Amino acid sequence: MSENIERRRFLKGVGAASLIWGPMGCTSVEDDSSNTNKPHYVMVFDQNKCTGCGECKLACNTANNLPEGKSKCLMEHQSGGVEGKACPHCGKDKCNCERKFVRVSCQQCKNAPCVSVCPTGAAHRDPKTGIVTMDKSKCAGCKYCIGACPYNARFINEDTNVADNCDFCLSSKLSKGELPACVQLCKYDALVFGDINDPNSYVNKLLAVKDSVRMKPQFGTEPSLRYIPVVKLGV
Repeated sequence: MSENIERRRFLKGVGAASLIWGPMGCTSVEDDSSNTNKPHYVMVFDQNKCTGCGECKLACNTANNLPEGKSKCLMEHQSGGVEGKACPHCGKDKCNCERKFVRVSCQQCKNAPCVSVCPTGAAHRDPKTGIVTMDKSKCAGCKYCIGACPYNARFINEDTNVADNCDFCLSSKLSKGELPACVQLCKYDALVFGDINDPNSYVNKLLAVKDSVRMKPQFGTEPSLRYIPVVKLGV
């Protein structure tokens, strides 16, 4: 039940149209890294490869010891059909011929509102990696960061009583030289993670040849989560 509530909060915040890559929801992106002396870690979600198996979510929950009913990573299922328009494959309205999924999580914004509004400095950018994360010892539980997040991707962790967000497994994996748990467990290579400021990184080379989009660019937050939208064939 809690997961459904979190998902509805996200959808309310970004608008359902953005999840089907509507023209007002996303925009094509290029490498806008301005300071190549520091890393800029990004994650790429390839909608063409995701099967919605949910292994990424389970891996995240386990790696970060999240309480039951909470998750930093959700998979939203999208129907292939469009209301009022028949599916070109089966002729039905709102069918499931096209199984499409989208990752729902913290966007790791370069201009992060959660960091700007935090009165205690608990929500901050890690000085070494530039990743938006939390200092649990400083969080007062005011929920300002939750209210400021335009993607509704933050929540209160009942086990710690502090705000939480996807920080690319900064403490649980990255600090040990490992990839984020969701990336490690993805069997279909739908998730790619790396430093876009490193010209030799795979993620840099991938985004150089693949069209990608960002969620709700009009917010001006410059998300570090990139999406490769599904390619429709034979339509």
